[in-house]
Amino acid sequence: MGILIDDATRVIVQGITGKIGSTQTRWMLRYGTPVVGGITPGKGGTIVEGLPVFDSVAEAVKQTGANASVFFVPAAFVLDAFYETVDAGIKLIVIVPEHIPVNDVMRMRAYAAAEGVFALGPTTPGILVPGKGKMGIMPGALFAPGRVGIISRSGTLSYEFAGILSEKKIGQSAVIGMGADPVILTNLPDILSLFEADKGTDAVIIVGEVGGTQEEKAAEFIAEKMKKPVAAYIAGRLSPQGKRMGHAGAIVRGAAGTVASKCEALQTAGATLLKSPIEVLDWAVNNDIR
Repeated sequence: MGILIDDATRVIVQGITGKIGSTQTRWMLRYGTPVVGGITPGKGGTIVEGLPVFDSVAEAVKQTGANASVFFVPAAFVLDAFYETVDAGIKLIVIVPEHIPVNDVMRMRAYAAAEGVFALGPTTPGILVPGKGKMGIMPGALFAPGRVGIISRSGTLSYEFAGILSEKKIGQSAVIGMGADPVILTNLPDILSLFEADKGTDAVIIVGEVGGTQEEKAAEFIAEKMKKPVAAYIAGRLSPQGKRMGHAGAIVRGAAGTVASKCEALQTAGATLLKSPIEVLDWAVNNDIR
């Protein structure tokens, strides 16, 4: 069994007929992801990458038994697509697109919570479970099966950590991109709880960055409930106050969201702080992680 993606997962791709949707579907299939179809209103009955395309999520669920969905839908249409997907009974949703209005995200977040849906994003590279599949845009070649969980606000940094570990034969149980916007659909403590409960995960790496309070929330969870070793890397040590650094959520305002505040909270909670991604190897050795 894998975290979020397992042998029972059946994925549909929303926006499958677009350039990005079709290309990423091809890569997900090559990685072994159980993709069973796609959605583009008005293009039902066509075929993309050997998969049937449907006009609605309800039809796709009825015909394929889909229970997970990854979005490559233009930002303006994501909210309506999200409502449709939840109403069709899908319980795992990954929102890859960026530039989704914060108010739309807040509505999606509330609806997901009310309906018991686990949703990631927006602006997420997705989920990858080595040996099981991936939903999103993570480059599968950098990952290897193992027992270290990675949670990241930054897609590229999560790839770097996985690559460093994989090169030394230290594999990953799952890699989860939580999303890089100021408001996201699932908070860091909720994802940490999945890894804490997972019998296939021995330790967890948090890849954070300046801005927001997700890492501080994670520190509270680590102090109160985490038994597994946690390492944390916070990007943006030299970022200037008030300037957005790449991601919409990576901005420091006042005393909130600084590297110092995040590091202090995590260290107090018992996490090991990493000054550089390469230090993850020493952490793995010190904790006998293989």
